[in-house]
Amino acid sequence: MNALGTAVRPRPKQASGAPARLRLSDPVVGVWLAALGVTLLGWIVVAARGGDFLTLTNIVAILQNCVALGLVAVGQSAVILTGSLDLSVAYLISLGTLVAAETMQSGGVVTAVLAVLALSAGVGLANGLIVTGLKVNAFIATLGTAFILRGWIEDNYTGPAGKVPASFQHLGYDRIGPVPVSVFLLAAVAVAMWLITRRTRLGHHMYASGGDEHAARLSGVRTRRTVVVAHILCSLCVGAAALFLAARLGAGAPWAGTEARYDLESIAAVVLGGTALAGGRGGVAGTLGGVLVLAVLDSVFNQLSVDPFFKNVVRGVVIIAAVALYARRSTRRTA
Repeated sequence: MNALGTAVRPRPKQASGAPARLRLSDPVVGVWLAALGVTLLGWIVVAARGGDFLTLTNIVAILQNCVALGLVAVGQSAVILTGSLDLSVAYLISLGTLVAAETMQSGGVVTAVLAVLALSAGVGLANGLIVTGLKVNAFIATLGTAFILRGWIEDNYTGPAGKVPASFQHLGYDRIGPVPVSVFLLAAVAVAMWLITRRTRLGHHMYASGGDEHAARLSGVRTRRTVVVAHILCSLCVGAAALFLAARLGAGAPWAGTEARYDLESIAAVVLGGTALAGGRGGVAGTLGGVLVLAVLDSVFNQLSVDPFFKNVVRGVVIIAAVALYARRSTRRTA
């Protein structure tokens, strides 16, 4: 009964298992709409300059450019969700391509894949233990790991090494219809990470650890173990990216990860996708949207022959604007 004596019907409660409705204010919806908008704008601008943006060749190129960055960004999402970070991914990719190519040249494809994944898991384990065991800030810990990997690469390699057999290069170049085979690798890894973060106890613990580590610990969550596992998952995704790049290049390359700046690019994609750097909010779906935005922007800039300096300025403005928009929405929601 209200103050006037009229009966008030209670609002029906949503079932706990019912899926949440997507809203335009949702970062995931926003970043995918932004990707669509950037694509349409790029098509208009390129067409105005006499070019053709939405060709099959260009679409395939965009999808292939999404794969390596997408794999790294999906892994980066896992550690950022826990409130951590990984700046060693670029040098781990470079070392992974070298290990893959050299092992394939002498020991076969299966051995090479296992070796790269084992190397990646070892680096991820080391990062996680340094962050949780030694209490070193994730930025410093993974930057130190990056310098160690860089030193090893520069001391042992002066150029490309090893050789990837033609049978494995199909991963980098073959298509099923208009879709590159490598896109299915990205889709499989992304779906697996989505299931882990959204449908498992580990995933719930990752969100809890990133949202409030102290409260999560008081609730019985083993936050240290969660962060370590997140770093291992991230490095395994980086290992998958290294295998893909080895297939594309046909050999190992000391510059494979650093030239493309996968460390900063992956963080940018995660942030564009709405994942909070402080952890506890975001996910894989938004990250993939951020990857697509960056890939489409790169394609537009390349077709327009834009100066690299201006290209970086635009990318920086896009990232800052996205983070500012998400922060403003979060403030409104809190208020």
